Amino acid sequence: MVDWNIQSRAHACQACQESFVGKELFWTLLFDQNHAYERLDVCEECWGTQYSQGAADRKGFISFWQSVYAVPPSAPPDPIKKETAESLLRKLIEQDDPSHAGARFILAVMLERKRLLKVKAQLSQDNQRIFIYEHVKSGDLFNIVDPNLQLDQLEEVQRDVSQLLEVGLNPPGTAQSTAAVENRDQGGRSAAPANAEDTHQVAEPAVASPSSTEAM
Repeated sequence: MVDWNIQSRAHACQACQESFVGKELFWTLLFDQNHAYERLDVCEECWGTQYSQGAADRKGFISFWQSVYAVPPSAPPDPIKKETAESLLRKLIEQDDPSHAGARFILAVMLERKRLLKVKAQLSQDNQRIFIYEHVKSGDLFNIVDPNLQLDQLEEVQRDVSQLLEVGLNPPGTAQSTAAVENRDQGGRSAAPANAEDTHQVAEPAVASPSSTEAM
């Protein structure tokens, strides 16, 4: 099974170790090494002398492309805010939960439409199509499996994505609920609510309209 880790762009040539400068052209090569995708970023000179000829013949070679290096901006302090499509996608990829394959795919498509991600390669493995996306600004690579969603599944996945963007992966109250279940499993009875009638009143979850996914 392939490791689906996010791979960041190098800030120096990985062949000669010379630092990249703003707006410098460089080349990225993608390889399949020991069941994990590995990227190699090299400068124009090293590309011409070491990789331009015979790169496709190297063991595990998958693809290559040219990019323009952008100096990463200094990160300002982030205010507390709701999940963005990008932050949620990164968390879902790190979590690697198979049940969120559809959500990862929808989020990647959203970011592609916003021109934040670009498809750099398409692969086929174990009868599945895999898209290699590159983040336009950071150069990070995202490996996204096409879950082959059917029309009758699409609305449910879009609804799940909208809810995840609204409440996040770990909404408030999750920790308390988990603790209550653990206490009950240990043989103790959970405390009764102040109003016993409340035990039968379950609020319906607030779910954003699927159409709002397109607007995010």
